[in-house]
Amino acid sequence: MPYTPEHKAKTRGRIVEAARVLFNRDGFAEVTIDQVMAHAGLTRGGFYNHFRNKEELYGEAVASFLNGRGKTWRDDAGVDPQNGGPDTVRAMINTYLSPEHARDIDGQCPMIALPSDVARATPEARRSYEGLLRAMIWLYENNLTEGAGEKRTTACVLAALSVGGMVLSRTLEDQTLSDEVREAARSFALAAV
Repeated sequence: MPYTPEHKAKTRGRIVEAARVLFNRDGFAEVTIDQVMAHAGLTRGGFYNHFRNKEELYGEAVASFLNGRGKTWRDDAGVDPQNGGPDTVRAMINTYLSPEHARDIDGQCPMIALPSDVARATPEARRSYEGLLRAMIWLYENNLTEGAGEKRTTACVLAALSVGGMVLSRTLEDQTLSDEVREAARSFALAAV
């Protein structure tokens, strides 16, 4: 008896979430289909019922963050992308550049965990990554006040500070310097709001 469409969608979701976590931890090249399927509690044989290849899964795993783990994260932080105004911008900056987000390897934004992987990835994965960035820029731009300077430029700067500050902070062995870089990006971004 074939599986229901709901079962297939749930199974696909489990695979995507398992892949997102493993890609965050280890990067695209280090993660195998067998590892993803085992992490999802499934066997390798079912993979090709859902995806053509690992690259397709990678693009979907990156894109899934926006309405999956990212939505939970934004909701917990009180970020209202539609109508939050400057308070939403500040909440997004404070939460994105927080020590908790820096430590949350499994749950962090793929823009932090995967930039060099994505730069070498398929166009589909790059479009997914770009979609996350566009959503962040839109959130900032949509919630900045008219007095915040040129809103689009400010939104792009805030996104660059948010992502870049975290990427740089995560690469540093010296925890004091790492915290200092992350906090400097956070403070500078907040001053622009």
